[in-house]
Amino acid sequence: MTTATDFDWHLVRSFLAVLERGSLLGAARTMGSSQPTVGRHIAELEAQLDTVLFERTGRGLQPTAMALQLADAARAMEAAAGALTRGVSGADAMASGTVRISASQPVAVHLLPPLLAQLRQALPGIQIELVSSNEVTNLLRREADIALRMVQPVQSSLVIRRVGKVAFTACAHRDYLRRRGTPRQTADLLQHDLIGTDRDNTIVRGFAAMGMPIAREQFAFRSDDLNVYWQAVRAGLGIGFVAEYVKRTDSEVERLLPSLKIPPLPVWLVVHREIRTNRRIRAVYDFLARSLPDAL
Repeated sequence: MTTATDFDWHLVRSFLAVLERGSLLGAARTMGSSQPTVGRHIAELEAQLDTVLFERTGRGLQPTAMALQLADAARAMEAAAGALTRGVSGADAMASGTVRISASQPVAVHLLPPLLAQLRQALPGIQIELVSSNEVTNLLRREADIALRMVQPVQSSLVIRRVGKVAFTACAHRDYLRRRGTPRQTADLLQHDLIGTDRDNTIVRGFAAMGMPIAREQFAFRSDDLNVYWQAVRAGLGIGFVAEYVKRTDSEVERLLPSLKIPPLPVWLVVHREIRTNRRIRAVYDFLARSLPDAL
């Protein structure tokens, strides 16, 4: 049985969202999360409480008597958490000025904008400059105040916090799969049109690690611009390999080969040590540190 000291609030948020929406998909859309994540949260909560909370029916998820009994307590927790957040935001809202954030193209395009919309409401006195770049911005030279990186910096003068990891998946648009069929095993990929990169050899090295060496010329389409890469997948040019948080922005793109395990990349929130004395940077850093784990 879970105690109050180790209870995970994220599970309660998912519980309430499913209770209100009646399905995992509806709850995921409300929370800006994914259906598997919400499903995992419900399963974890049921295991921790040692009870069934929802019955799976043809009409969706129906709450059990126990779920309805727990709903009032869960809503009370939600109200308390909201009051706590508003208290923190109220103190932070006094911060003002500009904060410059650096992030890779997919993170800047797909992951950050919804979070920055929330940040704008919480911190109305702060303006954000977002640098969309795949280059490792040098915080020591003040090219940015805060950076999101997939590589852990080593400079001792930086404050570094791991906020999650990016999962990757093989995927393709439904139009492509209707034309060419769906691969059933990893080896089938070699019989399909693949979307790869040009100068970057990450995907080539991934195939080699699976015992299927390929040359870049075997890619039907190549681009190192990750936004162009994603649009090529959406256009049905072939099978690509993209971050889960990008894939879930288009329901027409289907996840393939669940048995294919692509190593995830850690995500680091990085800031200069002056965070200890700079109120506006600290406020944005703390907001991102709270928000990014769920978004990822």
